[in-house]
Amino acid sequence: MYHPLSLYIGLRYTRAKRRNHFISFISGTSMVGITLGIVALIVVLSVMNGFHKEIQQRILSMASHATLTDPYGGMANWPEVLDQVRAHQDVVGAAPFVEVQGMLVNGSQVSGALIRGIVPKEEDEVADLRREMVRGSVDDLVDGGFNIVLGRDLAAFLGVGPGDKVTVVTPQVSATPVGIMPRLKRFTVSGIFAVGMADYDRNAAFIAMHDAAKLLSLGDAVSGVRLKLDDMWEAPRLAREIAYDLGGVYRLVDWTQVHANFFSALAMEKRMMGIILFLIVAVAAFNIVSTLVMVVTDKQSDIAVMRTLGVSPARVMGIFMVQGTAIGLIGTILGMVAGVLLAMNVEPVVGAIEQVFGVHFLDPSIYYISELPSDVHLSDVLSIGGGAFLMSVLATLYPAWRAARTQPAEALRYE
Repeated sequence: MYHPLSLYIGLRYTRAKRRNHFISFISGTSMVGITLGIVALIVVLSVMNGFHKEIQQRILSMASHATLTDPYGGMANWPEVLDQVRAHQDVVGAAPFVEVQGMLVNGSQVSGALIRGIVPKEEDEVADLRREMVRGSVDDLVDGGFNIVLGRDLAAFLGVGPGDKVTVVTPQVSATPVGIMPRLKRFTVSGIFAVGMADYDRNAAFIAMHDAAKLLSLGDAVSGVRLKLDDMWEAPRLAREIAYDLGGVYRLVDWTQVHANFFSALAMEKRMMGIILFLIVAVAAFNIVSTLVMVVTDKQSDIAVMRTLGVSPARVMGIFMVQGTAIGLIGTILGMVAGVLLAMNVEPVVGAIEQVFGVHFLDPSIYYISELPSDVHLSDVLSIGGGAFLMSVLATLYPAWRAARTQPAEALRYE
């Protein structure tokens, strides 16, 4: 049967013979090293993707995809704007809001908070506040009721629960006979929500929209309109289109701008972790160099015989490149398959480890989640596998080049 010479001999050299079991052992460890490195990369990056997805979902469960505001003050014609944006084909929800930075006071406990006035039924179109409620109901936020819904951590800090009173202090001031005084209003805590993000659980509060407008003396105006888009990943482009359709008189900011630093930090963390873990693959690939150097040394006489039979240096070089490439290819395939399988089943695997050793890796009271999320991206798997295989091929170049430079007379002098 016909075999390409370089491929045939290269694959034969990967199999152990009696006198070179150690070399075969080094080849096996190189293959295992590449496999483990790829598995570690795929699993870690998949878990990081899962965490990032979980964080994005929690942020966007409360944040709108885009926010429309009037740069010159309150938006008085918000009902017209609401109708216009809802008519846009890419907008699936819109809701007016009034927003103010204020302080919440209960006895000696004082905390800053972002206070947002909403209309509960319309807020359902752009956020999942109703789903995040753990006590009380968002429907208690009725105009004139002066009720307030607090984040879980904020309520714990203030030491209040449903039915208790808190004082809201706004930056606006009122002229009184005793001078200029900050505007104060007592609110009743009607509910508590928990998102699992400190930005909301510790720093956010919700009241009825018209109650918030009264605090700010806005009259019938609002701070702006929050939008939910059909495709949140197209938010930058769609935001520009909507702003243009409205005549360019409003300021429209999408979620990628509001949380740009946070998501950039997550992306940088993933890149740096990928680079660090890829060093495992680099070490395994370096073992291929040492393996092939020992093979070349061991096969000096064989190389010399092949050269005297007319085998070209390029073909000799190809023989040893085939051997190293085979090690890298097998290790890469095994690593990709094992990595994907482990990443897709990381939750039951971690659960089994926790049960066997009696440990708990994620405390829900600290991390708000009890299981490791995992999200396998095909692009990550392909890039990791491709990078590992390319590194394996590059590792064969020097030993193969050294084999091609073997001089038959020198190699056979003492044979």
